[in-house]
Amino acid sequence: MMKTASGATFDTVVPAGEPWMGTVVRGQRLRIVDLEGNQAVDTLFYNARDTAEHYSAQNTIQAQRGIYLTTGTVLLSNRGRPMLHIEEDTCGRHDTLGGACSAESNTVRYALEKRSMHNCRDSFLLALATHEQGLTKRDLPSNINFFMNVPVTPEGQLRFADGVSAAGRHVQLRALMDTLVLISNCPQLNNPCNAYNPTPIRVMTWESA
Repeated sequence: MMKTASGATFDTVVPAGEPWMGTVVRGQRLRIVDLEGNQAVDTLFYNARDTAEHYSAQNTIQAQRGIYLTTGTVLLSNRGRPMLHIEEDTCGRHDTLGGACSAESNTVRYALEKRSMHNCRDSFLLALATHEQGLTKRDLPSNINFFMNVPVTPEGQLRFADGVSAAGRHVQLRALMDTLVLISNCPQLNNPCNAYNPTPIRVMTWESA
């Protein structure tokens, strides 16, 4: 059954370009809403009780035998354990190959003067600096880019393509362990992942059952 906003136990809007960090306990639902459409939502997941365990793109892709994430995908950790289950997806395409933008990648891909631009890696680090367990850049694993369209060409290359999401589409995940969630609501202006216009997202949670 579709969850309604009125029953949410947590509900916030994350502005374009800003990070958000929070914990969902086992059984809780987490929904990320693409409020205006085509917003890339770079997201990391950690075991909230032991942050050395975190989301693994490699294990997840290998287990599901597919590179795109959608309804039914179980996100696995670097220890091969299930972390979260995607139980609703009204977009249908989420990337976990393209990684997060950084000062270095902006410089290489676009121009030297882009180095100072706001980027997801710095947003992640800004949020991690406030975490009580002292997480640092060494604790940045592979991420998921929710709502981002990164097709793989027949030649095996990645291509940053126009988004396939739209205003109001969402992805909802059920936590299979207590999970620390770290989001960078991507500020990227140089490729079509945000339609060249970063916009806010909405984050909501529901209790189990």
